[in-house]
Amino acid sequence: IMLKMRDDIIPPMKGLSQLYGNKARLVLYTVNDRLYEVSGDKMTDTIQRSDYYILSYHNIKNSDWYKDLVSANIDNLWIQIDTDAALGNLSHFRKLVSSSGDSTVIGYLRITVRLDELLGNFDAFPIQEGVSLRLIDVTSGTTLYKRSSVDDPAGQGSYLSVREEIPGTRYVIETLVPNSYLNKDAGRMQRVIFTVCSISFLVMGCIGLMVARISGKKMKRIVTLVQSFQEGNFHKRIGFSGNDEFVHIADSFNKMGTSIQELIKNVYVQGLQKKQAELDVLQAQISPHFLYNTLSTIGSLANLGEVQKVTEMVKGLSKFYRLTLNGGRVYITLEKELEQVESYLEIQRVKYADTFKVYFDIEPEILHIPIIKLILQPFVENIFKHAWFGETIAIRITGRRIGNRIELKIIDNGIGMRPETLNKMLSNTTSSDSYGLKNVEERIKLRYGTDFGIQIGSYFGAGTTVRIILPVENAEIREDEETLS
Repeated sequence: IMLKMRDDIIPPMKGLSQLYGNKARLVLYTVNDRLYEVSGDKMTDTIQRSDYYILSYHNIKNSDWYKDLVSANIDNLWIQIDTDAALGNLSHFRKLVSSSGDSTVIGYLRITVRLDELLGNFDAFPIQEGVSLRLIDVTSGTTLYKRSSVDDPAGQGSYLSVREEIPGTRYVIETLVPNSYLNKDAGRMQRVIFTVCSISFLVMGCIGLMVARISGKKMKRIVTLVQSFQEGNFHKRIGFSGNDEFVHIADSFNKMGTSIQELIKNVYVQGLQKKQAELDVLQAQISPHFLYNTLSTIGSLANLGEVQKVTEMVKGLSKFYRLTLNGGRVYITLEKELEQVESYLEIQRVKYADTFKVYFDIEPEILHIPIIKLILQPFVENIFKHAWFGETIAIRITGRRIGNRIELKIIDNGIGMRPETLNKMLSNTTSSDSYGLKNVEERIKLRYGTDFGIQIGSYFGAGTTVRIILPVENAEIREDEETLS
């Protein structure tokens, strides 16, 4: 047995002791009572002076930790026993089983190591200020090992505790980190984030202000364009550079303005053409009416053999129609209109000789103003047809300017008309007697609007006054309208 111990047991124990550099104490507790208890590589060395031992398990079988190891049915255990706590050691027990395969326990191996040697690797890692590292026995709450930059980390205010259990032991490694250390970088990060956010908000605010200002200017121009359209000015256009929504809106408004402008032009031209057609119809109603009456008179004179009078009437009729045709133009100056009335009166003088008198009272400054033709002659003709009473009659034609209007009057001292007769003449458009009144009224309103026209005042037995109101217009504008029509 001694030879077996010397050859098979002691050399491995000694080798393990040397492997740990004599910094660990190895104790083999054997269940074989025939083995001798030895220490060191010499049989006579005392146990206290040896770095390795071979002892009987009877030395430990009654201890509490051994009973816990057996009852827990575990293979190894880290624990402080005997003088470990006083010397700063930690022992590791490991169960040894037979190699025959029947799992028979043949002993226990105890390896005792100083805690500072066991946890020496922790010293290689730097610990920040205020951080503490501890090895704690969770059963007793005893601190087995501590490494810290302060004496009492728990007294440094609030802190974060992180524990990691060591598997197979009743020990935990606890790290205490002060919240001030954790918040140190967090505060700096908060300041950085606050600075970045402030700069971002400032930049975004400036960009938003610029965008709002540019958009506001564009919107203001669009609103101004819409207001111009509301006022009837469809010639205005706007243009934006880029490819945003305002460019599309501006293009749409520009196209709409062009379309409305063309539509108004077409409607205006069509309206002028319609008015011109209506005026032509009314004009055709007046001129043939006078022509029929004159030709009838010429025929009567020819039957009576009044050749001289026939000649004078034909000349007067020729002059009258030359002025009436007026080269196909609707407008004629007031001076030419008065000449047309005078040519008509020359024809009437052939018929009535000197039985009537005509007086003209026209302001010279209105003679050049253009008016539609055949305004005065129908009313003068109506005097000869309806107002003659007695042997003679007097006619007065006046004209004056009142602001932007012209007032023309035809006054006679004939028999006048009763109200019912006047109303009948104004309302009956089919009667030949109404041509001179109704047609002139319609032509004036078609050409100038409803604010202009004629007013007739007549008293039976006292004469009649016809008042014609026309606008003052520029001759060049009327020439352009004639060309357009």
